[in-house]
Amino acid sequence: MPKRLVFVDVDGTLVGKDGVPPCVWPKVEALRGKGVRFALITGRPGRGETLGYARRLDPSGLHVFESGAVVLALAPGPRPLKVEALPEREAKEAVHLARKLGLPLEGYTAEGGFYVEGNSPLLQAHQALLGLRAEEADLLRLPSPLVRLQVLAGPEAPLGALLEGLPSGLQAHLAESPKMPGVRFVSLTKEGVGKLSAARFVAEAYGLSLEEAAMVGDGENDLELIRAVGLGVAMGNAPEKVKRAAKRVVAPVEACGLAEALDLLG
Repeated sequence: MPKRLVFVDVDGTLVGKDGVPPCVWPKVEALRGKGVRFALITGRPGRGETLGYARRLDPSGLHVFESGAVVLALAPGPRPLKVEALPEREAKEAVHLARKLGLPLEGYTAEGGFYVEGNSPLLQAHQALLGLRAEEADLLRLPSPLVRLQVLAGPEAPLGALLEGLPSGLQAHLAESPKMPGVRFVSLTKEGVGKLSAARFVAEAYGLSLEEAAMVGDGENDLELIRAVGLGVAMGNAPEKVKRAAKRVVAPVEACGLAEALDLLG
């Protein structure tokens, strides 16, 4: 069955340690010329550099941010089509847990708010990666509901204690970025909300099934969608369990792996 929709992860798939390999964009434009739709699907917020990637992939398309909690339509201007806020009580419990464990914590709202607690070097490095400046705030006293919390876990962080202590009602998504090696990004969304649920929403909005879609990714948070689509592709830099779940494995991000994946669609 022809693949008419392609979901593209950002860190480790579209973006490597040196940015987006230039080999990618001609392949994207050629497929778009054949009527293929593209959707960025990422844990990142839909702002700044990341929103620019979405516009270049498909300037009139639907794109997924905040680990599936937000779907934006870009035309005529960015506007939310789907927003899944965190349950308030469980979000507060997660904030208290991260504070107790001394873990750097970020909070995101549907309106594009980006907030941090503390001044950890990891928080500073992540802002540089995103090309966004966060506002320091008490995440329990924000003016708008949170759609996502994110913990940045370095090599020595008590990640197991965080995951074991999370309240039910929240779902954890783990990811990494080539631009911050050794750091695990733990995104927390409402239970049942993730890349798969958002991708299903996007496909249905286009009148398509996931069988008619492809997904290219490299992280643990891409696994369920790689399994669910008609063509799941893992990058060469992906962990082994992601590669095992995929129908095809391509080169690493820096070796034009995404361009290779797009060649599979003709």
